[in-house]
Formats: sequence, C-alpha cells, structure tokens
Amino acid sequence: MKEVAEVLQPGPAEALGSLLDVEMPDLDRDGLPLLWHWFYLLDRPAQADLGPDGHPVSPEPGRCRMWAGGRVRTLGPLRCGLPAIRRTEVLSTQEKQGRTGRLTFVVTGHKIFQGGKVVVEEEQDIVYRDAASGPAKTAAEEPEAPVTEDEWAIDVSPTLLFRFSALTYNAHRIHYDRDYARDVEGYPGLLTHGPLQALAMAEAARRRGSGGELAFDYRLVSPLFDHQGMIVQAEAGAAETVTAVRDRHGRRTAAGTVRSLGR
Repeated sequence: MKEVAEVLQPGPAEALGSLLDVEMPDLDRDGLPLLWHWFYLLDRPAQADLGPDGHPVSPEPGRCRMWAGGRVRTLGPLRCGLPAIRRTEVLSTQEKQGRTGRLTFVVTGHKIFQGGKVVVEEEQDIVYRDAASGPAKTAAEEPEAPVTEDEWAIDVSPTLLFRFSALTYNAHRIHYDRDYARDVEGYPGLLTHGPLQALAMAEAARRRGSGGELAFDYRLVSPLFDHQGMIVQAEAGAAETVTAVRDRHGRRTAAGTVRSLGR
C-alpha cells in the first residue's frame, strides 16, 4: 500500500482548463470534474529511479508499458483548499499470450480520501509487452472523415503532448521523444496518452450535462499518434452517456460510458 497526501490547490485545475480550452468548473461549489483528480496527488519518483523509457523501473526492465483502460467512481466532491490522501495498491497481475508475444496485465487500485471519506475509487488497467524488434512501418492512411458539428476536434501537437506529460509528471518518452518512440518502442509517431483520451471523453460527457456522482468505464482499443488527430464525441441518453475517440480517418481508438450513480 502506497500513500500520498497533499492540500489540493486550484493551480493544476486552472492549468488543465487552459491546456484543453475547456470551461472551468466552480471549484468551490462542485469540486473537481470527473478525472481531474489525475493532476493531483502525483507520484514524483527520483530521477535515479527511472528506466531508459522515462518510467520508474518495472519488475521486468525493458518491457513497454501501455495504459489499457480503467474504471472510476466519484462518490462525493473533491475540493480544492482541503487536504486529501490517495492510497494505491496492486489488485491483480495476469499473464497472457498475445499476437506480439507475452503480455502482463496489471490492475492498480486507487482510493482518494477527503474529510475522512472516500470520494474517488479507481482501477487502472496497465499492460506490459515485449519491446518491438525495430522501427514501425508506416501504414497507408484512409481518407479523412469530416468532423461533424457534434464532435470535438483536438489538435494533437507535440506541444500538447509535452504539456500534458508535464501536468501529470509523466516522463514516458513515447509522448515527447519521437526518435525513441520510433526506434525503440516501434511506434510510427508520438503516442497520444491514454489518460488524455479518457479525459477528453469525460469532458465531452460534461458538455452534455454529466455531473455529480458518476461512474466512468473506459478502454483504449487502438494506439493514437500525434499525426492522426483526435476527434471526440459523446451521446447522452436517459441512463448514460456514451463517449468515444477516433482519429481523423474515422478509426476508433477509445470508448467509454459515463453514468450517474443517482445517490
């Protein structure tokens, strides 16, 4: 069990609002929106503890790390100006065989406490895979799919990816070091963060009126690279809001569902 504590300040929330150009919430009245807790209570490992990929050294050095999805429950407002505690533990580890070799699935659980109560419960799904044998081949792109008036287009520039990494204290080089991403991990471009896609889906749902105590389940279904853009959509129904991310060619890369807990 690992524990991190701090007094939450409005600065990270204000920085995120500027980064994505989204409407700032009323932090005093409503607290932090869905997934904005990711910019607080961060792990800040020593530089000496980082591996060649920029992440803390894993139990099996040399394997590549990918964010695969997660589940989040907000059970009350998480407010700035007050202390909070995050407790983290590994819930499970499972080995599987994939098309590219051995895969290790790790589920990490987080609970955030404020005022003696759990206000956020979360599970994150992380996958470790063997490194690629060489640079990735660039596949031919399909024709572009126009952005509709119900979609939100985000320009995925290297600057955006770098600033998001900085806000989350994420030093994984696949998001800002193009040579490393291509030559070592075998990607055709800079990888768009899984959490950035999840956050964009949560924000698209917030635009459709989602708020209060929520459950958000999401998964990353395909890598998204900086040259492919990011198009976000959300469709609100009676019981839930269905969200998704696609690239500018129409290929889906993430999907999620937001529903009210109705407490």
